[in-house]
Amino acid sequence: MTSSPTEPLDFRDVRHAYDMVAEAYASYLPDTRAEAPIDLAVIDAFAEAVTSGGDARVLDAGCGPGRMSRYLAERGCQVQGLDLSPGMIAMARRDQPDLMFTVGSLTALPYPDDQFAGVLLWYSTIHTPPAGQARIFAEAARVLRPTGHLLVGFQAGEGTRDLSAAYRRFGHEIHLERHHYTADHVAAEIAAAGLREECRLVRRARGTERDDQAFLLARAG
Repeated sequence: MTSSPTEPLDFRDVRHAYDMVAEAYASYLPDTRAEAPIDLAVIDAFAEAVTSGGDARVLDAGCGPGRMSRYLAERGCQVQGLDLSPGMIAMARRDQPDLMFTVGSLTALPYPDDQFAGVLLWYSTIHTPPAGQARIFAEAARVLRPTGHLLVGFQAGEGTRDLSAAYRRFGHEIHLERHHYTADHVAAEIAAAGLREECRLVRRARGTERDDQAFLLARAG
């Protein structure tokens, strides 16, 4: 069952948490070293799908400090990044000065309809509870051009995990939760937004990961 788009959402804790950890986060994850080769292969396929259509405009929605924005730009995409956290956007503008970044919410994207050939949601839906998932995918679908592509990456599973203790070990007193969704659940949300799933990949956890990782590629039209 897809989520309701009408329940109120409060992202103040998420914004505050990422503002607090932005500089440390940018230092710890400056590039794609955290991704497995197969994860990057999925992003490569997304970038190729976007750029082969003759319109390379991509929204990196939930871009953090812009590491995936840089990766996409190096593959020919014309990237704009957006993040809820002003602190993260400050890091993105510092570290990727040639790219464009904007503060904004995934549930109310500050762009007109049919603006992008691709939307990347790379682990950026995970702090939104079930009540907000439909809004995220409806907004992604709205700003996608006809035949545009959406790529979603997330920790697969069910339930909610409190991440506060993990950050506390690094000296950050924040409150942050991560919501887990199955690939089937996300596929249903994508379909409800009017997008067509093209492929999915679910891989097992590796290294220090505790959860399976899932990636869904979908297309408008």
